[in-house]
Amino acid sequence: MDSYEDYIDYRVPAVFLAVALAIRLLTRARFWTNPLRTRLWTDPLLRAVVGLLVLAVAVCVFVTPEMIAWVNRVTGVPNLAAPWVYTLLALFSFSCLLLIIAWQRGMEKARRALWRVTAAYAAVTLALWVLFAAADIPVERVRDFDTFYATTPYARELIVLYLLAHAAAGTVTSFLIWGWLVSGKYEVKGWLLSGLLLLGTGYVANLVFDAFKLTAVVARWTGHDLDWLSTAAAPVSGALSAILIGLGFLLPHVGEDLQGRWEARAAYRRLEPLHRLLYEAGALAGFSPGPRASSYLALASRDTSIRDSILKLEPYLDQELWDRAREEALRQGATAEEANGIAGAVTIAAALDTRTTSPSRDAGSSPVGLLGDIHAISKALHHPLTVTVRRHAASTGSTDT
Repeated sequence: MDSYEDYIDYRVPAVFLAVALAIRLLTRARFWTNPLRTRLWTDPLLRAVVGLLVLAVAVCVFVTPEMIAWVNRVTGVPNLAAPWVYTLLALFSFSCLLLIIAWQRGMEKARRALWRVTAAYAAVTLALWVLFAAADIPVERVRDFDTFYATTPYARELIVLYLLAHAAAGTVTSFLIWGWLVSGKYEVKGWLLSGLLLLGTGYVANLVFDAFKLTAVVARWTGHDLDWLSTAAAPVSGALSAILIGLGFLLPHVGEDLQGRWEARAAYRRLEPLHRLLYEAGALAGFSPGPRASSYLALASRDTSIRDSILKLEPYLDQELWDRAREEALRQGATAEEANGIAGAVTIAAALDTRTTSPSRDAGSSPVGLLGDIHAISKALHHPLTVTVRRHAASTGSTDT
């Protein structure tokens, strides 16, 4: 049996992809008790990404010489690991192709393509095992199976079939990715663009892997020895390809999720001034979701409690005060959005004061469409114009009266 003590190339991507898979599943805290668990069984794209990462990890694990030797030893069949690894590679290629189709054209077209691609790869997989059963390959090779048996009947066809099937899938997938990027037919931006660029680069490395392997095999056919291309160069290219492809499929999903959580947390913090004002005035409605709540739940809870509190303040809200405050804010150079926020902040502050002095006011004359964006109002509480505008609007109101 050939040595594999210095063979470490695929261990790094195996660990990387396993960590990537864990991140995908644990992006949101308490996976088994939150909506991601439900999404995993209801969202076909999420299932496809998770399944693809599982296959990628399996390929990187079983392609190492230690695992190849283990499979052969456990099954008692010399070189059985070869068709097993080739099958995993075929399934991985199959999954990548379908996922790219689903991303680009939607799940419906991916389902139509599923049957054609499934039939093709099922035939390839069956042929791999039939050729393996027919080949006479008694000597175990854990590192150089491809080149050692490159001229052996049936093993030769087995090796060429898996390499051509792998290269064909990589070529088609690469064509779809780069065509998607340059055609302009589909809008590509943000995290999806970054993911596709990684995937496109990963599939270039994938094709280089196939080229190295095929070159080494053909060299054996012509009586030359370029085995180092298969045993040394190809694993490096394959490991790089696995990392780039795994990251390319992972990045759009995790990136969008993390960005959404970050934006929700930022929006939650932006509402803090208004939330604190209502809380300190004893006018806050609703409940706190707790420190361990997700960003989305915390934001929804704070947004709802603020809006409910404002609804309870409606009897004390003065439409004319809002109009005067907005007009003064605009006069002093505020933008329309800033003026709306300042006017809302002035009106709420005045309503809280009125509520303290006249707690039993009749609720019959509530203003309509007064407050606008609560985020602008919360921001305006710290705006330097707010105090000035409030004083001016209050004094103007007294003069009018």
